Amino acid sequence: MLNLTHLNSFVMLQQTGSFTETAVRLEIGQSTVTQHIQRLEKALGRQLVFRDTHQVRLTAEGEALLGYARSMLDLNGKVASLFGESRLRGRLRLGVSEDVVANRLTSILEDFIRLYPLVDLELTVALSAVLYQMQDAGDLDLVLAKRHIGETHGRLLYREPLVWLARDPDLVLSRGEALPLIAFPPPSITRRVAQEALDRGKVVWRIVCTCGSLSGLTAAARAGMGVLVQPRSMAPAGLKEIPAGRLPVLEDVEFVLVPRRGADAALTEALSSLIAAQIAPQRQV
Repeated sequence: MLNLTHLNSFVMLQQTGSFTETAVRLEIGQSTVTQHIQRLEKALGRQLVFRDTHQVRLTAEGEALLGYARSMLDLNGKVASLFGESRLRGRLRLGVSEDVVANRLTSILEDFIRLYPLVDLELTVALSAVLYQMQDAGDLDLVLAKRHIGETHGRLLYREPLVWLARDPDLVLSRGEALPLIAFPPPSITRRVAQEALDRGKVVWRIVCTCGSLSGLTAAARAGMGVLVQPRSMAPAGLKEIPAGRLPVLEDVEFVLVPRRGADAALTEALSSLIAAQIAPQRQV
């Protein structure tokens, strides 16, 4: 019989592409992850993972195993939740800011629905400020979003600098006119930070594209329409960071978890712990 712990390490390794990151997420040693994969390969008599100094990827046999491994872990989670002492049930309404969705939400949701199959999870994606408004109105139980430096609400996950991005920084800055700015609509936090920085630096600017979707903003920036502001780790592919000194310095933003007062504490803590375990360790600097 295959060991479910070994299978869990295998699935997490496929998600992260890194033995080190897998160990961090599972809160075990890197050598333990290696042993799990080796024992799984020995049990099946097949090589499941290619390893070199640059990447970790699955072999054809590993790809064939992946779907079965996920199904086995999913079934195990359902059984554990059904017969376990702390069977979490109910509805949890999660709000997530637009830029977080594009980066790391998938694996978090996969893990949550596997571990807590009896919980109905509802997802809302919007701007951070909009999510807070919805939560104040009682429409969201837990929010994963940004806050300004100096604000104190929520559980801090990590802090990160905002950066100016463009397809061709030299071209967009050499137009000799008002800086073309690509931004989320108000009340976007990144939009406000960008505009305040430009005003402090006495840089003339104009909005050339407004869109509530990061994919739309990214398309405009990739087309060379103007400058986009994003957290550094969330910079879309195809855009370059504008070197320091060419535009005013942007303040950092903080990513936080905010539970609603009166929400089911067990449900919000279960998801909060999962999010913190997957996000915060990767972002500490």
